[in-house]
Amino acid sequence: MKRFILSVFTALSAVAFSGVDEARAQYGVGPVRIILPFSPGGAIDAIGRMVAERITIATGKSAVVENVTGASGHIGMRLVRDAKPDGSVLLINPASPMILHEHFFGDKLTFNPFTDFAPITMAATSDYAIAVAKNVPATNVKELTAWLKADPKRASYGTPGAGALTHFLGLEFGRIIGVEMEHVPYRGSPPALNDLAAGQLPIAALTTSEFTQHHAAGSIRIIGTFTDGPSPFVSGVPTLKEQGVNLEALGWYAFYAPGKTPPDIIAKINKLIVDMVREPAVQKRFLEMGIQARGSTPEELGRQQRRDTDFWGPIVKASGFRPDL
Repeated sequence: MKRFILSVFTALSAVAFSGVDEARAQYGVGPVRIILPFSPGGAIDAIGRMVAERITIATGKSAVVENVTGASGHIGMRLVRDAKPDGSVLLINPASPMILHEHFFGDKLTFNPFTDFAPITMAATSDYAIAVAKNVPATNVKELTAWLKADPKRASYGTPGAGALTHFLGLEFGRIIGVEMEHVPYRGSPPALNDLAAGQLPIAALTTSEFTQHHAAGSIRIIGTFTDGPSPFVSGVPTLKEQGVNLEALGWYAFYAPGKTPPDIIAKINKLIVDMVREPAVQKRFLEMGIQARGSTPEELGRQQRRDTDFWGPIVKASGFRPDL
């Protein structure tokens, strides 16, 4: 991946920037730390490292991704919250900590997702789907609903873990179809997917791209996607909305700065990242990773964060989910 990034960015840097000296002057001096508050690996880690590479090439400054884990991501987030608002410390985060944690951690939350962090851009999104094991006699929502209502003990679904967005997607899906779903949290997507393919788990909610290989092989069956249109990761599968389940959701990966970072610094970082994710070679690479390149304004990211926070609040609270930190 590193060779790919270097070859793409080296070829494009001369076009995207008028020169390293100018970029240095515009962006400031000193190293840049991109804090990822979770373990290395996956699409979000790759996005962070691609952006770090771009910052280094564009400005001549050292930029690195630091995985600062612990407390459900809160240790890394507090590090960014308390950093100088000068663009030298940035946060890359998935949607969940920014839109869900205030609802189930409550008074234990030691930061404000809206005031302690300044939105920069939504870099990429992922979409979600519901799939069933091949021994489940259902090819659509109507058939799955009938099968579950015939024996409610079958109504269990797996996700990558408690508190993930898919946790609440499954609960809300069940509420809409009139079935009380039992959540089965796994330690990540692979074990959930393995049990689904083996027929030991009847239903799972994961990102669509995680299902596609098994779906193509016939070992599982994607029932529908939580998208507002066809997913780029699977063909011939209707959305859940087309099947009468009015529920849409996107996972997203976004960059933030400390809350009091000046708007001119935010604007410069935004341009750097947005220019990168809109390059055709980067968009192609993102699709290969199972995500879609976006690139938003800070204001658009802030509005999306607010909409998602308000939408999921009642659903999370109704679930009674209260994890420990």
